[in-house]
Amino acid sequence: MTGFDAVLLSYDEPQADLLHTRLTHVLGRPVKRLHGVRGMRRAYRLTAELVDAEQFFLSDGDFAIDEDFSVGEVEPLADGVAMRVWQAANPVNGLVYGYGGLKLIRRTALREMGQAVDVLAALPGRVEFCRQTAGVTRFNQSPFHAWKAGFRECAMLARGSEYGMTDASAQERIDAWKASSTGDFAAYAAAGALDGLDFAQAVGRDPERFEAINDPAWLLQHFAVLRDEQAVAG
Repeated sequence: MTGFDAVLLSYDEPQADLLHTRLTHVLGRPVKRLHGVRGMRRAYRLTAELVDAEQFFLSDGDFAIDEDFSVGEVEPLADGVAMRVWQAANPVNGLVYGYGGLKLIRRTALREMGQAVDVLAALPGRVEFCRQTAGVTRFNQSPFHAWKAGFRECAMLARGSEYGMTDASAQERIDAWKASSTGDFAAYAAAGALDGLDFAQAVGRDPERFEAINDPAWLLQHFAVLRDEQAVAG
């Protein structure tokens, strides 16, 4: 059994149950679950109340951890580090970076989290990005989920990375999202990227309106309006 507690945070991901079982197997310990909480910031904060230790693994409901992830080699976070993020492979565009990756996070940092659109960017303390790839972010489980991933990520990249990413790096990732062409529902991810860029251009300077990208109900409605309403259910 690992020395870290673990939580899988899910909302409506079709494969969340399967990926929860996979995470439990790889980590070698029971993984707690928080599901269906409305409000992304509130959901992340609530994960801190499920664990019994200061540092714990946090996984999104669409993250598929590698079977050979070396959990026994994971070192605790150093003083001043709020979160470590392992890279995840993107199934529709070949990118490999922190988007959707496994996290080791401090309970106190979540409790003291500030305000940011990219919710975890507001943790008090440094964020450590690990070069190791820990798995695949399987967001492309339906047309809507693929579209939502492209929409949210490109809207945030276009508005300006809250993790200090350079404009050139952000543009490279935007271009890759726009060119998504492999894997299930890749065309929806590419369409979401374009729609997210339009959204950022239209309301990027209005924080209250831009915050809609963290509202699942608004995202579903926006998808139905912009794209094929019949595709919502996959």
